[in-house]
Parts: sequence; structure tokens; C-alpha cells
Amino acid sequence: MKAILLELPGHLSLTTCENSPSLKAGEALVRVHRIGVCGTDIHAFGGKQPFFTYPRILGHELGVEVIEVAPDVNNVKRGDRCSVEPYINCEKCIACRRGKPNCCTDIKVLGVHVDGGMREQFVVPARKLHPSNKLNFDQLALVETLGIGAHAVERAGIEQGEFALVIGAGPIGLAAMQFALEKGAQVIVLDINDARLRFCKEQLGVTYTINGSNENALDALKRITSNDLPTAVFDATGNPNSMMKSFEFPAHGGRLVFIGLFQGDVIFNDPNFHRRELTLMGSRNALPEDFARIIRLIESGRINTTPWITHRASFDDTVSRFASWTKPETGVIKAMIEL
Repeated sequence: MKAILLELPGHLSLTTCENSPSLKAGEALVRVHRIGVCGTDIHAFGGKQPFFTYPRILGHELGVEVIEVAPDVNNVKRGDRCSVEPYINCEKCIACRRGKPNCCTDIKVLGVHVDGGMREQFVVPARKLHPSNKLNFDQLALVETLGIGAHAVERAGIEQGEFALVIGAGPIGLAAMQFALEKGAQVIVLDINDARLRFCKEQLGVTYTINGSNENALDALKRITSNDLPTAVFDATGNPNSMMKSFEFPAHGGRLVFIGLFQGDVIFNDPNFHRRELTLMGSRNALPEDFARIIRLIESGRINTTPWITHRASFDDTVSRFASWTKPETGVIKAMIEL
């Protein structure tokens, strides 16, 4: 069975791996049809991904087909098209018991802690499969990316009409924008890439954009919000300088949500944090109900995934193409691998 292996930072190889083992109770065998390439994969390729060890089969944004299920499985059946919830949780720890499997104390994320979906087929707990008889494999592979943004927006408790700033117009930032807009927020996007800012306006309908390399972001935010500043701020950059600077941007009483992460410490000015009574949140992964909700929203046409995929490659061509997807000048929003 063919697989793509990240042996070391910067070194992908097309290889073979053992065929999938016999199914145990609660498991399903799936054939992989689409693999979305995300920031986690790119950071792992660059040697900058926390929680990561090498060698590793990448891939956790997946559109799959069910090939076989264990006798006790009843939520999916052979032939179903599914999105994969790639966060394998223990179901026993304090987080799992309190309905937060996304931050399980012993979580194993496909393509990060354990081998992922850059292979022809693999076995997954059937409870992690979310079927749709309407969505195609491209759409199903994008559900996980959208889930990261959807969960962050739910964490922030976005309200109709409030100003919400999203820092970073990569795929995770775009997902946060999508759901902040769906909640009725007035979305502002801060990035340093004009092409991505245009994409936000033309494809997502974002009204306000700021290029931080051309203008003072704080001054621009004050102008847009009539000097109030946004009440919700999402940093989706995974950049330490951006994350530490983001404490300047929320309004008094506002919320700051870190969606991205990096290997290191975040330092901020405590008096400035306290005088505005800010709420700081981390947002990790997504919940099972996020997957189900996003599938319904795409099925109903309320979320349009068509503009997202800007680059494609066959499975066999991925090793030679992958490095180019890590370069901003190639204009990648989302690369999709096809099997």
C-alpha cells in the first residue's frame, strides 16, 4: 500500500506500508480519496510543529470512503462518504468526561501523534467518521479545517453586530472568518499579504481589511471601530510576534482567542491585560458536533467551499510539489491531494 512519509524536516518520500490490520470492535476501514494540506503539515515539513515526532505519515484533513466496518458498527456502512474527525481521544480523562474530547489529556491526532491519512487506506474508530450522502470528497476533506475556525468562534461567543478581528488570512483564519460572518459579526482581517486580503473581500465578503506592512494596525482598528477596538480578536498566525502584539487589539472587556500555536512562551504586559479585563482563550481542534453542524451548513449552501482549493496534485506527484506549497509567493490557500 502506497504512503507518503515525512522522514525528517524537509524530506518527504513516496513509500509503501503494511496493509491495514484486521478490524477490531468499533473500527472501520476507509479508502482515502482526498487529503487537504494544512498549516500543521507545512509546519511539520519545516520542523516547527509542536507535539510532533519523525518519521510520520501526515494527513488529517480527509475525504474518505468506507470499505468495511466491524460487526458492532452502526453509524456508518460500506460505501459511505465521510469526513474524518482526526482527534483520537481516550474517552476516560477529565476533558473527555466533561465533553471536551478535543483537548483529551492523551489525545492522538492523526498525522501528528500517530500516522495520518497520506496513504491509500487505513483503520479508524468508526465514531470518528461523519457521513454525508450529498457532499463530495473535496468538501468532506475541508470539514476539519472549517471545524477549527467554527470551534474558535463558538469559544468566543460571537454576537450579532460586534466587531471581530481575525489576524492571519491562512486557511484557519479563513475558517474563523467564515463562522464569525455566519454569526453576524463585522469581520476585520489583518494580514501582510495583499492577495490573501483580496481573497477575503472577493470570496468571503469581508468588509474591512488591513495590511499590517503598509499601515499601523492599531490606528486602522480605531478608525474602523470608531475608536472602540474589536471586542473579539482571533490570532490564527502561529507567529510569536503576532500573538504577543495581539494583546493591544481587543477592546476593554474583550476576548482574545489563540487558534495558532508555536514552540515557545507568550509574554504580555500584565497591567495592560488587567485594566481592560481581557479574556484570553486557547482553542484546540474541534468537537464532534462541530463536524455535524458544518456538514449540514455545506449541504444547505450556507457555507461555500468552492473558492478554497487553489492547488491540486495527484498522490504520486505530491512529494515533488509539496515544498512549493510552503512558499507564500505560490498563492496557495488550500492544496488538495487526490487519490
